[in-house]
Amino acid sequence: MGRPRILLADDHAMVVEALRKLLDSEFEIVGTAADGQALLASAKELKPDAIVLDIGMPLMDGMDAGRQLKRMLPATKLIVVTVNENWDLAAQSLRSWASGYLLKKSAGSELVKAVWEALKGRSYVTPRIAQDLVDHFIRDPQLDHRRDLTPRQREVLQLLAEGRTLKEAAILLHVSRRTIAFHKYRIMEDFDLKTNADLVRLAIREGVVPPR
Repeated sequence: MGRPRILLADDHAMVVEALRKLLDSEFEIVGTAADGQALLASAKELKPDAIVLDIGMPLMDGMDAGRQLKRMLPATKLIVVTVNENWDLAAQSLRSWASGYLLKKSAGSELVKAVWEALKGRSYVTPRIAQDLVDHFIRDPQLDHRRDLTPRQREVLQLLAEGRTLKEAAILLHVSRRTIAFHKYRIMEDFDLKTNADLVRLAIREGVVPPR
């Protein structure tokens, strides 16, 4: 039986190379992707046993990519490696599609362990995030009442948080400027946001863009 086949997804080449070096002694690295859309295409073609992915990727963020991957390849295990320490983002990922959640500052041995745990059908959460999850669940066990962004809202929020104008976002998403404006102000109303800076903070919290 061959080694488990792993696909890596991160928009930073140095990170991808570091992940490769950590994993290639025990796993077969079958490919890499630098954005969410490329990840979906590669995963569909390669059908890996596991995918190690970042949350904050261009074109399509890791949350949307993760949800689509789970539907497209339900047997493939998805392990997040990110700089985002937001426990709520971790909870969303683990509840919906991820088998593991680690930080980029986690020890390399944690990633190897997380991939093996995922392949065995178990979950792995880095201790720092795991403790936050426990602490927040104890204080508020009804975590599912939070409001979620729709896939289209996530796309709009990502582009706006990256500094795109309404017109630029409309061109990239092939919709009208009015449609982008509608989504922007609906997001601001739903999440009680007042300024564009609040939009950026929401985007970071939701893992749509990486922390600055």
